[in-house]
Amino acid sequence: MSSVKPDYVRRLDLRHGRIEMTHGAGGLASAQLIEEIFSRHFTNQWLDEGHDGAVLPSLEKPIAVSCDAHVISPLFFPGGDIGRLAICGTVNDVAMCGAKPLYIAASFILEEGFELSKLDQIVQSMADAAKEANVAIVTGDTKVVEKGHGDGIYISTTGIGEKLTEFPISGRNAQPGDVVIISGSMGDHGTAILSKRENMSFLTEIESDTAPLNGLIESVLNVTPDVHVLRDPTRGGLAATLNEIAHQSGVGIFLYEEKIPVKPAVAAACEFLGLDPLFVANEGKVIVICRKEESLKVLQAMKSDPHGQEACIIGEVTAENAGSVEMETLLGGRRSVDWLNGEQLPRIC
Repeated sequence: MSSVKPDYVRRLDLRHGRIEMTHGAGGLASAQLIEEIFSRHFTNQWLDEGHDGAVLPSLEKPIAVSCDAHVISPLFFPGGDIGRLAICGTVNDVAMCGAKPLYIAASFILEEGFELSKLDQIVQSMADAAKEANVAIVTGDTKVVEKGHGDGIYISTTGIGEKLTEFPISGRNAQPGDVVIISGSMGDHGTAILSKRENMSFLTEIESDTAPLNGLIESVLNVTPDVHVLRDPTRGGLAATLNEIAHQSGVGIFLYEEKIPVKPAVAAACEFLGLDPLFVANEGKVIVICRKEESLKVLQAMKSDPHGQEACIIGEVTAENAGSVEMETLLGGRRSVDWLNGEQLPRIC
């Protein structure tokens, strides 16, 4: 079979063109879409083979796998877009297993009529995020649905990585006496999405914190390989994530409101919108739960990373009130931080 690439009748109009049903039919138009957009941005030794899958090198340590789907609205927002979110979210999910993310598979559901310029921008953003996280997009798939049957673009991803530590890291491993550390301010992503979605201005633009955290996690595990819990507080925010950990581990978690960082603009926006920053999603923050005697090393490792410079201890794990989260308020009172009832902000990731 000839290795000469198809001589297309016309090139894609990346400025004015739109997705057509033929782009998902597996013929010449599909090949053209792959060649002129996906292959132009995604290139590595595995993807360039042109197979429907990828044959990857064997790994010596246990394998971590995570899959994710991305249906965010709007597709573009301050601090990122659906493409950057897809890569960073998947990288972070693998990293939270105590693993080094290596490979990503990505599937795209495109709606008929979706602008090629937007698709090109999203794919470029994915390529940039993958380079930032030092992972390879090794295989993928594209389908097209009729106009009105989608929302422009949905992206599904699977991440594969290699375990960095022999110690178990799990939401079931929090122990009384442990401390709770977060890597930075809460509520940035969800507030940025809502402000963009509703076309609201809060004097200063609020940006999503979407970022790959695998470098930060690896730094932590290099100094403290027996961390008990790693978790990113995405949907449901800090409150939902800590409630899940408390329930899984059968422990109580006690927080100090004055120690939880929230950017002034985010706090103001949440107050205006009637939201609690503790329940608002983040896409570039990590919760670390470790032994108190290890906390200083963990904090130093986190602060050495650009995404962890605001890291701080916000609470502790207790044997009291198992399965619940409580907080000392700014006024010195004590209140329950319960599960979120319903969804404050739908379609934020």
